[in-house]
Amino acid sequence: MVLQNFVHDDLKFIPDLQPAGWGDITPSIDFYTRSSFCFPIKIIVDDEIAGIGTAIIHHTVAWLAHIIVRDTFRKRGIGRFITETLINSPEVKKCETVYLIATELGAPVYEKVGFETETEYLYFKDVTIEKGIITSPMICPYESHFKTQVLDIDKTNSAEDRIVHLEPHLEKGYVYSPGKIEGFYLPTFGDGLIIANKPSAGIELLKLHLQSNNKIAFPKDNLAARNYVYEKGFKEFSTGKRMRIGKKRDVRLANIYNRIGGNVG
Repeated sequence: MVLQNFVHDDLKFIPDLQPAGWGDITPSIDFYTRSSFCFPIKIIVDDEIAGIGTAIIHHTVAWLAHIIVRDTFRKRGIGRFITETLINSPEVKKCETVYLIATELGAPVYEKVGFETETEYLYFKDVTIEKGIITSPMICPYESHFKTQVLDIDKTNSAEDRIVHLEPHLEKGYVYSPGKIEGFYLPTFGDGLIIANKPSAGIELLKLHLQSNNKIAFPKDNLAARNYVYEKGFKEFSTGKRMRIGKKRDVRLANIYNRIGGNVG
Protein backbone atom coordinates (compact mmCIF):
# COMPACT_ATOMS: atom_id res chain seq x y z
CA MET A 1 0.00 0.00 0.00
CA VAL A 2 1.22 3.47 -0.89
CA LEU A 3 -0.07 6.51 1.01
CA GLN A 4 -0.40 9.79 -0.90
CA ASN A 5 -2.29 13.07 -0.63
CA PHE A 6 -5.55 13.11 -2.58
CA VAL A 7 -5.38 16.03 -5.00
CA HIS A 8 -7.83 17.82 -7.28
CA ASP A 9 -6.71 15.88 -10.36
CA ASP A 10 -7.83 12.67 -8.62
CA LEU A 11 -11.48 13.71 -8.71
CA LYS A 12 -11.94 11.88 -12.00
CA PHE A 13 -11.57 8.60 -10.10
CA ILE A 14 -14.38 9.35 -7.63
CA PRO A 15 -17.14 7.64 -9.69
CA ASP A 16 -15.22 4.37 -9.31
CA LEU A 17 -15.21 4.83 -5.52
CA GLN A 18 -18.77 6.13 -5.14
CA PRO A 19 -20.62 3.86 -2.67
CA ALA A 20 -24.00 2.54 -3.76
CA GLY A 21 -26.90 4.33 -2.10
CA TRP A 22 -24.91 7.46 -1.21
CA GLY A 23 -25.50 10.87 -2.70
CA ASP A 24 -22.88 12.22 -5.10
CA ILE A 25 -19.69 12.60 -3.05
CA THR A 26 -17.72 14.50 -5.70
CA PRO A 27 -18.64 18.03 -4.47
CA SER A 28 -17.52 17.17 -0.93
CA ILE A 29 -14.23 15.67 -2.06
CA ASP A 30 -13.65 18.64 -4.35
CA PHE A 31 -14.19 20.95 -1.36
CA TYR A 32 -11.60 19.01 0.66
CA THR A 33 -8.95 19.42 -2.03
CA ARG A 34 -9.45 23.21 -2.04
CA SER A 35 -9.64 23.88 1.71
CA SER A 36 -6.67 24.65 3.94
CA PHE A 37 -8.27 22.93 6.95
CA CYS A 38 -9.01 19.64 5.12
CA PHE A 39 -6.45 16.88 4.63
CA PRO A 40 -7.59 14.23 2.14
CA ILE A 41 -5.49 11.12 1.50
CA LYS A 42 -5.57 8.14 -0.85
CA ILE A 43 -4.22 4.62 -0.69
CA ILE A 44 -2.72 3.16 -3.86
CA VAL A 45 -2.71 -0.62 -4.38
CA ASP A 46 -1.66 -2.18 -7.68
CA ASP A 47 -1.62 1.28 -9.30
CA GLU A 48 -5.27 1.93 -8.38
CA ILE A 49 -6.87 4.12 -5.73
CA ALA A 50 -8.04 1.47 -3.29
CA GLY A 51 -9.37 3.86 -0.65
CA ILE A 52 -9.68 7.46 0.48
CA GLY A 53 -10.30 9.44 3.65
CA THR A 54 -10.15 13.01 4.93
CA ALA A 55 -9.47 14.84 8.17
CA ILE A 56 -11.29 18.14 8.70
CA ILE A 57 -9.90 20.39 11.43
CA HIS A 58 -11.99 22.81 13.51
CA HIS A 59 -9.39 24.21 15.90
CA THR A 60 -9.34 21.57 18.69
CA VAL A 61 -11.83 19.24 16.98
CA ALA A 62 -11.26 16.94 14.01
CA TRP A 63 -13.82 15.10 11.89
CA LEU A 64 -12.86 12.09 9.80
CA ALA A 65 -14.87 12.03 6.61
CA HIS A 66 -15.53 9.90 3.55
CA ILE A 67 -13.41 6.94 4.60
CA ILE A 68 -14.18 4.74 1.62
CA VAL A 69 -12.61 1.51 0.39
CA ARG A 70 -13.26 0.34 -3.16
CA ASP A 71 -15.39 -2.82 -3.20
CA THR A 72 -12.70 -4.95 -4.79
CA PHE A 73 -10.15 -4.05 -2.07
CA ARG A 74 -12.25 -4.66 1.03
CA LYS A 75 -11.28 -7.04 3.85
CA ARG A 76 -7.60 -6.22 3.44
CA GLY A 77 -7.35 -3.83 6.40
CA ILE A 78 -7.34 -0.74 4.18
CA GLY A 79 -10.19 1.00 6.03
CA ARG A 80 -8.40 0.55 9.35
CA PHE A 81 -5.12 1.74 7.84
CA ILE A 82 -6.77 4.91 6.50
CA THR A 83 -8.41 5.60 9.87
CA GLU A 84 -5.21 5.08 11.86
CA THR A 85 -3.22 7.19 9.39
CA LEU A 86 -5.64 10.09 9.77
CA ILE A 87 -5.76 9.80 13.57
CA ASN A 88 -1.97 9.82 13.78
CA SER A 89 -1.46 12.69 11.32
CA PRO A 90 0.17 15.82 12.79
CA GLU A 91 -2.96 17.89 12.17
CA VAL A 92 -5.30 15.51 14.00
CA LYS A 93 -2.94 14.73 16.86
CA LYS A 94 -3.16 18.41 17.87
CA CYS A 95 -6.92 18.04 18.40
CA GLU A 96 -8.61 17.18 21.69
CA THR A 97 -11.53 15.34 20.10
CA VAL A 98 -11.95 13.31 16.91
CA TYR A 99 -15.42 12.52 15.54
CA LEU A 100 -16.93 10.53 12.73
CA ILE A 101 -20.32 9.20 11.66
CA ALA A 102 -20.16 5.46 11.03
CA THR A 103 -22.17 3.28 8.72
CA GLU A 104 -23.07 -0.22 9.83
CA LEU A 105 -20.19 -1.51 7.70
CA GLY A 106 -17.65 0.94 9.10
CA ALA A 107 -18.51 0.92 12.82
CA PRO A 108 -16.65 -2.33 13.70
CA VAL A 109 -13.51 -0.98 12.04
CA TYR A 110 -13.62 2.24 14.06
CA GLU A 111 -14.28 0.40 17.31
CA LYS A 112 -11.09 -1.59 16.78
CA VAL A 113 -9.03 1.59 16.68
CA GLY A 114 -10.61 3.03 19.82
CA PHE A 115 -13.71 4.97 18.79
CA GLU A 116 -16.70 4.80 21.10
CA THR A 117 -20.32 5.48 20.23
CA GLU A 118 -21.82 8.69 21.64
CA THR A 119 -25.26 8.39 20.08
CA GLU A 120 -27.07 7.34 16.93
CA TYR A 121 -28.52 9.44 14.16
CA LEU A 122 -31.95 8.48 12.84
CA TYR A 123 -32.37 8.74 9.07
CA PHE A 124 -35.77 9.36 7.51
CA LYS A 125 -36.77 9.56 3.85
CA ASP A 126 -40.00 10.16 1.96
CA VAL A 127 -41.28 12.32 4.80
CA THR A 128 -44.20 14.37 3.54
CA ILE A 129 -46.36 16.98 5.21
CA GLU A 130 -49.12 19.17 3.85
CA LYS A 131 -47.61 21.56 1.32
CA GLY A 132 -48.29 25.23 1.60
CA ILE A 133 -48.70 25.01 5.35
CA ILE A 134 -48.45 28.45 6.93
CA THR A 135 -45.07 28.79 8.59
CA SER A 136 -44.70 30.42 11.96
CA PRO A 137 -44.67 34.25 11.94
CA MET A 138 -41.62 33.91 14.18
CA ILE A 139 -39.59 32.66 11.19
CA CYS A 140 -37.88 35.27 9.05
CA PRO A 141 -35.04 35.33 6.52
CA TYR A 142 -31.53 35.77 7.86
CA GLU A 143 -30.17 39.30 8.10
CA SER A 144 -26.58 40.30 8.80
CA HIS A 145 -27.32 41.61 12.29
CA PHE A 146 -28.40 38.06 13.29
CA LYS A 147 -24.90 36.70 12.69
CA THR A 148 -23.55 36.87 16.25
CA GLN A 149 -26.60 35.15 17.71
CA VAL A 150 -26.64 32.41 15.06
CA LEU A 151 -22.95 31.64 15.52
CA ASP A 152 -23.41 31.59 19.28
CA ILE A 153 -26.29 29.10 19.03
CA ASP A 154 -24.21 26.86 16.79
CA LYS A 155 -21.12 27.00 18.99
CA THR A 156 -23.07 26.44 22.20
CA ASN A 157 -24.87 23.39 20.81
CA SER A 158 -22.13 21.82 18.70
CA ALA A 159 -19.28 22.61 21.14
CA GLU A 160 -17.22 23.50 18.06
CA ASP A 161 -16.14 26.63 16.23
CA ARG A 162 -17.63 26.06 12.75
CA ILE A 163 -17.81 29.64 11.49
CA VAL A 164 -15.79 28.81 8.37
CA HIS A 165 -18.49 26.32 7.36
CA LEU A 166 -21.54 28.36 8.32
CA GLU A 167 -20.64 31.75 6.83
CA PRO A 168 -21.12 30.86 3.13
CA HIS A 169 -24.69 29.71 3.88
CA LEU A 170 -25.98 32.36 6.26
CA GLU A 171 -27.44 34.71 3.65
CA LYS A 172 -29.83 32.01 2.40
CA GLY A 173 -30.83 30.96 5.91
CA TYR A 174 -33.76 31.54 8.24
CA VAL A 175 -34.08 32.23 11.95
CA TYR A 176 -36.82 31.68 14.52
CA SER A 177 -36.98 34.91 16.46
CA PRO A 178 -39.74 35.90 18.90
CA GLY A 179 -37.31 38.63 19.95
CA LYS A 180 -34.13 36.80 20.76
CA ILE A 181 -33.17 34.17 18.18
CA GLU A 182 -34.02 30.67 19.39
CA GLY A 183 -33.01 28.67 16.32
CA PHE A 184 -31.78 28.77 12.73
CA TYR A 185 -32.09 26.83 9.48
CA LEU A 186 -29.49 26.82 6.70
CA PRO A 187 -31.10 25.11 3.67
CA THR A 188 -27.92 25.12 1.57
CA PHE A 189 -25.58 23.78 4.28
CA GLY A 190 -25.26 20.02 3.86
CA ASP A 191 -28.60 18.30 4.41
CA GLY A 192 -30.07 21.58 5.70
CA LEU A 193 -28.74 22.27 9.18
CA ILE A 194 -31.35 23.07 11.85
CA ILE A 195 -30.35 23.89 15.43
CA ALA A 196 -32.74 25.30 18.00
CA ASN A 197 -32.61 25.96 21.72
CA LYS A 198 -36.33 25.29 22.17
CA PRO A 199 -38.64 22.63 20.68
CA SER A 200 -41.11 25.30 19.54
CA ALA A 201 -38.40 26.80 17.34
CA GLY A 202 -36.95 23.50 16.17
CA ILE A 203 -40.26 21.99 15.08
CA GLU A 204 -41.34 25.09 13.17
CA LEU A 205 -38.01 25.23 11.34
CA LEU A 206 -38.29 21.51 10.62
CA LYS A 207 -41.74 22.10 9.10
CA LEU A 208 -40.21 24.76 6.86
CA HIS A 209 -37.51 22.32 5.74
CA LEU A 210 -40.13 19.66 4.94
CA GLN A 211 -41.96 22.03 2.61
CA SER A 212 -39.26 21.40 0.00
CA ASN A 213 -37.38 18.32 1.28
CA ASN A 214 -38.40 14.81 2.25
CA LYS A 215 -35.23 13.65 4.00
CA ILE A 216 -34.20 14.45 7.56
CA ALA A 217 -31.64 13.12 10.03
CA PHE A 218 -31.17 13.96 13.68
CA PRO A 219 -29.80 12.37 16.88
CA LYS A 220 -32.09 9.94 18.70
CA ASP A 221 -31.62 12.24 21.73
CA ASN A 222 -33.96 14.79 20.12
CA LEU A 223 -37.25 13.56 21.57
CA ALA A 224 -39.23 16.52 20.23
CA ALA A 225 -38.20 15.78 16.64
CA ARG A 226 -38.72 12.04 17.12
CA ASN A 227 -42.22 12.51 18.48
CA TYR A 228 -43.15 14.93 15.71
CA VAL A 229 -42.04 12.57 12.94
CA TYR A 230 -43.42 9.43 14.60
CA GLU A 231 -46.80 11.09 15.14
CA LYS A 232 -46.87 11.80 11.41
CA GLY A 233 -46.54 8.04 10.85
CA PHE A 234 -42.92 7.94 9.69
CA LYS A 235 -40.15 5.69 11.00
CA GLU A 236 -36.41 5.82 10.41
CA PHE A 237 -35.18 3.62 7.57
CA SER A 238 -31.61 3.49 8.89
CA THR A 239 -29.29 4.69 11.64
CA GLY A 240 -25.67 5.83 11.88
CA LYS A 241 -23.37 5.95 14.88
CA ARG A 242 -21.78 9.19 16.00
CA MET A 243 -18.41 8.06 17.35
CA ARG A 244 -15.58 9.74 19.22
CA ILE A 245 -11.99 9.41 20.33
CA GLY A 246 -10.66 11.83 22.92
CA LYS A 247 -12.28 14.51 25.06
CA LYS A 248 -16.03 14.27 25.54
CA ARG A 249 -17.62 17.61 24.72
CA ASP A 250 -20.89 19.16 25.86
CA VAL A 251 -22.74 18.67 22.57
CA ARG A 252 -26.44 19.41 22.97
CA LEU A 253 -27.68 16.62 20.75
CA ALA A 254 -31.32 17.20 21.69
CA ASN A 255 -31.17 20.60 19.96
CA ILE A 256 -30.12 19.27 16.53
CA TYR A 257 -33.24 18.98 14.34
CA ASN A 258 -31.47 18.21 11.07
CA ARG A 259 -27.81 17.37 10.61
CA ILE A 260 -25.25 18.83 8.24
CA GLY A 261 -23.96 15.53 6.90
CA GLY A 262 -21.71 12.61 7.73
CA ASN A 263 -18.58 14.70 7.24
CA VAL A 264 -19.14 17.42 9.85
CA GLY A 265 -21.99 16.26 12.04
